[in-house]
Amino acid sequence: MDYFTKWPEAIPIPDQEAWTVAEEFVRAWILRYGVPMILHSDQGTNFNSALFTELCKLLGILKTRTMALHPESDGMVERFNRTILNHLSLFVSKNQTDWDTHLPLFLLAYRSADHEVTGFTPADMLFGRTLRLPCDILFGRPCDTPSSPNEYLNNLEARLESVHAFARERIKLASERMKTRDDSGATGHHFNHLT
Repeated sequence: MDYFTKWPEAIPIPDQEAWTVAEEFVRAWILRYGVPMILHSDQGTNFNSALFTELCKLLGILKTRTMALHPESDGMVERFNRTILNHLSLFVSKNQTDWDTHLPLFLLAYRSADHEVTGFTPADMLFGRTLRLPCDILFGRPCDTPSSPNEYLNNLEARLESVHAFARERIKLASERMKTRDDSGATGHHFNHLT
């Protein structure tokens, strides 16, 4: 998941082996979006393997990870995982072998829904425009076709700057609210020095 745009990717894989995860990371993320500057993951052995470490080194990716035994330190991903599990559980068959067929529709819905923190959809944040959905084809949606490629690029740049500036402000406010909430539950630690 991209931390700024909130754009998620979820790829069904047959196992959690380092080779499988590295291969899918390249195929499903890098080949679509390019090489990220930073990759933040959990403490899984697949992400901390020699193979994955070398892949990150080869591609110039700074690899960071959550604190051991504290998955909540990656709250955004943990919330997304809870959301995806809750939604998929509504649609999977009783034997739960078909969850992967429902995944693309869930991702489309998530990517085209306003995010609570940014106030924009992940698609707006990533592409600077709203995704065109099947319902838009059926029921119509106003089309604002630019008159030239330059007009399109100028409009896109202006939209992205505006959306990103607004989202940065919302992310900052959400972060401040979270810090205030966390600080309110903190207690001071007093240590007695014995000499």
